[in-house]
Amino acid sequence: MIQHTMIVSFDSDVPETELHQYLKDIESLMMGSGRVESFSARQHIRVPGDDHSPLFVATVIVQLDLADLDALNAVFDMPGIMEISKRWQARYPYKVVWANHEAL
Repeated sequence: MIQHTMIVSFDSDVPETELHQYLKDIESLMMGSGRVESFSARQHIRVPGDDHSPLFVATVIVQLDLADLDALNAVFDMPGIMEISKRWQARYPYKVVWANHEAL
């Protein structure tokens, strides 16, 4: 089992309904691929120390569970992933970092 954890930081505030739609778009694509075993996402819990983050402050954290490296590689090449990214970047610019790891 491999987990792909993404930390997403939108450059400005995103309305709650739009944020939920962003996550729903990603979840639908990933779960519809047949390569992702589970999808989970949560909003970041903001604290005063976030003001001192050296990179950026998370908006949401997304985690995918995948069977193996083949499945992980497949999601990066999945049809539709770039379209979703470009559409949301045009509406609400964001940054993302990720880590691929075994279950914590």
